[in-house]
Amino acid sequence: MRLNKFIGETGLCSRREADELIAAGRVKLDGAVAVAGAKWVEGMAVCVDGKEIRRKPAAKNRRRHVYIALNKPVGTTCTTDTADVSNIIDFIDHQERIFPIGRLDKDSEGLILLTNNGDIVNELLRSENNHEKEYVVTVDKPLGEEFLDGIANGVEILGKLTKPCKVRRIGKNVF
Repeated sequence: MRLNKFIGETGLCSRREADELIAAGRVKLDGAVAVAGAKWVEGMAVCVDGKEIRRKPAAKNRRRHVYIALNKPVGTTCTTDTADVSNIIDFIDHQERIFPIGRLDKDSEGLILLTNNGDIVNELLRSENNHEKEYVVTVDKPLGEEFLDGIANGVEILGKLTKPCKVRRIGKNVF
């Protein structure tokens, strides 16, 4: 297993954050400074900033992974940043380190999934896996056909064009 995945499974931090720790030379694997892409195998000692870390043992008759389906209310931010007072992590207050799968805007409400399983997050969010998502959007003014056609053909966000999608009007201001 990759070292960053092992570190992530200990609950210390995310895999991406583990990569940063490794790159900074703060991680040792069996006493040697770890390098990017290093592999961990059962029995190897891993130290971060001089402190050994270990996997959390799974309790008997208990699953290791956590999956939460939440109807996120308006005003909650889909972030793990605890400096944000409206963050979803403090809202849920779960005993294990969890993170949202995707995101909903702070002003949106609806289903959001949270987990501690990074593998399932990657499986669900990678665009090449072509998972459909469905949204109901309400706006503050009537929508013209030109606008709906534009959405259906893809929207540019942060310099990237979203995939074309199906758009259906379900009300005067709702699609």
